[in-house]
This record gives sequence, structure tokens and C-alpha cells, in this order.
Amino acid sequence: MINLKTQVPGPNSEKLLEKRNKFIPKGISYSFPVFAEEAKGAMITDVDGNQFIDFAAGIGVINVGHCNDRVVKAVKAQLDKYIHTSINVFMYEQYVDLAEKLAAITPGDFPKKTMFANSGAEAVENAVKIARKYTRKKGIIALECAFHGRTLMTMTLTSKVRPYKYEFGPFAPEVYKIPSAYCYRCYFGLSYPNCEMQCVKNLERFFIAECPADNIAALIAEPIQGEGGFIVPPPEYLSGLKEICSKYGILFIVDEIQSGFGRSGKMFASEHFGLEADLITIAKSLAAGFPLSAVTGRAEIMDAPAPGEIGGTYGGNPVSCVAALEVIDIMREEALPERALKIGETMKKRLYEMQEKYPVIGDVRGLGAMVAIELVNDRKTKEPAKEITGKLAAGCYKRGLVVLTAGIYSNVLRFLPTLVLSDEELNQAMDVLEESLKEALGC
Repeated sequence: MINLKTQVPGPNSEKLLEKRNKFIPKGISYSFPVFAEEAKGAMITDVDGNQFIDFAAGIGVINVGHCNDRVVKAVKAQLDKYIHTSINVFMYEQYVDLAEKLAAITPGDFPKKTMFANSGAEAVENAVKIARKYTRKKGIIALECAFHGRTLMTMTLTSKVRPYKYEFGPFAPEVYKIPSAYCYRCYFGLSYPNCEMQCVKNLERFFIAECPADNIAALIAEPIQGEGGFIVPPPEYLSGLKEICSKYGILFIVDEIQSGFGRSGKMFASEHFGLEADLITIAKSLAAGFPLSAVTGRAEIMDAPAPGEIGGTYGGNPVSCVAALEVIDIMREEALPERALKIGETMKKRLYEMQEKYPVIGDVRGLGAMVAIELVNDRKTKEPAKEITGKLAAGCYKRGLVVLTAGIYSNVLRFLPTLVLSDEELNQAMDVLEESLKEALGC
């Protein structure tokens, strides 16, 4: 439970902030000036002894909880054996075992293979490389409101100018954008379900007006758009896009980096939509905080690159692979996807009650324990309430709740709690959220 011993930030955090500002570039952002001392389960303790409930989970990384005992035990055992050999030099069993498990748990009953890298951006970069190699085509389609990373290719795929793209051009060539199914702010000014899914039909128009289908290697989509503001599309959207892609021989890449590993109430969010992707990118909660990402896909597609054309020195580090193998077992044995559904139900119930009381909450959305509220100054005009969102996030921190903002207008507060938090911790967090909202609104 929350236990604040000093004002937040406390004196030790403030002292460390001075040192940080001296040696760390300002381009490395932070949500609030606090520094961690230790973390366990759903809680983080800062260097001043203040205990916070973590509704960020390291940006969706710590689904199994901070310092999960089983993960720590498995990693310690591996550390006594070896830390690194590089899979490209001296192979090891953990890499193979994890690839086998991912083939079993990812959607699709067909032969699959997996390569490992270190970060989500690397996974996306490699998925694009593999798709281009297999199809011998160059074009890549991404969605507006998407986030795929900060490298050259992934920054190009990402759809938010500030802070991700501004003055960082030129961007990677042969990347195109189409509207996402952001129903709260429909690109076409329509309302679901009477829209006849114009956002899906627009793809075929794109092939006529922008780029021919025979030049497109793949379309990449997050099943739930994360940094874009936890945008959950209608059931027909992703399946409709995939049907069109299949018609034209275009690969379908699903980015499950933030939405995967139990977060949405299923092991992978694409399962909610009946999607069986050609390639799937995975990272974040895959290894409980150890750097690890993966591209899993149809075996014939994954085999398109020749030896040495994909991979890297650290990709699939054995310590990270051991952590990931344990995470998968924990997810199954402790039914964490089911727990995510219960967490989401509780959160949404409280958020809908708040929406009734506070007109600033324009929309409540999400799947499982991936929930967000979009704040607006006026529900009719939907003018983004960016300033209030910032005040709300700061108020939560000062009261001991770690939260994140999101959205292309920076007016979304998103919640990514660990999936092991107790009902008591969850209810306290929601109380803090409402208290902070009242303060932000001057109530």
C-alpha cells in the first residue's frame, strides 16, 4: 500500500536530480523527479522511503510484478553458469527452448520460427527487413496514431510528431500511413457502427491514390495502439485490413510489444480479434524487465533471410531467455491474463463512475488491464485537455501513484498496472486517481 514518508519528490530524489541533470542529456525524459531504491510486486520504494503503487509497470514491462521470486531465482541460477556467448558464435539451449514456446503460444496453427533481439524497436526493424526480403517488395504501411520506436525505420512508422519525429528527418523511404480506427476521433467524421468501416475500405482507395498494392511488402498494426492512447479498434477493423492484405499478397505484421503477455486479458491482444499474423513483434513483458525482443512468424517467411542477414551480438541473451521462459510458465500457472480481465473490470467500473461526475473525462477505453481515459475541455468539441492531463499525472505522483500520459494530443492518462497487484492496492490507486482529478480540476 502507499506509504509516503516525505513530500514527493523527497530530498534524496531532489539531490539525485541535480546530478542527473549534470550528466544525463535532457532528451532522456522522465515522468516525475523520483528515483527508485527497490521494487517488489506492484510497489516501488523511492530513495526517500516513499512507497508508490505502480500503474506504469516500466511502460508495460513488469506484467508479472517487480522482482518476481520465480524469475529472480531462475536468473540467479543462470548467472552462475554463463552470461553471454552470442548465439552466432556458441549456441545455447535457452534460445531454442524459448523459440519453441513462442511458436506454441502465439496465434496461428502453422509452423513458426523466431529470432531474438534486444528492444521492441529492433524487433520491428527486423520484421520489416524480413517482410521485404520475403516479398521482394519495399513499401510498408503503418497506421496513424501508431508507435513503433525511435530508430530511423520505427520513428518513420510512428505517428506522433513531437517528441518522436520533430527535426529528426529525413525519414526512411517507402513508408506510408493510413487512418487508424480511432472511433472517438474518427478521421472520416463518422460514428461506429453506422460508418460501414470506411477506415477499412480506405485501404483499397489508397492503392489507387497513393501506392500500388504490388509495391507493398507489409502492413504493420498494433492491436491496441499504446502510445497513441490505448485505442481499441472495432472487431471488424484489423480482420478487414488483413483480408485486404491477403487479397493482394501483402504480409500482416502485428506489433504486440505493449499489448502482449497477458496485458489485454489474453496472452496476446490479437486473439481478441481472431488475428493470425504473418509476423508478430514481441518485447516489453516478455522477459520481466530483462532486455529481450522477438519476431515470431510463419516459418517460410522467417527463413527468407540468408545466414547472417538478421541477428546481433546480444540478441537472445541467455539470461534474458531464462527470464522469459519463466515468465511464460508464470502467466499460465498463475492465470495472469484472467487476472488482467478482473483488474480491467474494476478499473473501468470506477472510471465510468468518474466519467458521470466529471465532464473532463471524454472517453474511457481499453482491454483487460490496459485502460485509459481521454481528457477533453469540452465533450462536444473534444478539445484536448493537455494541461489538465499533466496536472492529473503530477497529482497522482505526489499522492503515491505512478501513472503515464499518452495520445497524439498528450491528453490521455493510461494505466498499466502489474498483473499481480491486490484488490486493496487497486482500490487505493483508484481513490488516489479521483482525489488527484479533483485537485487538477480545482474541485
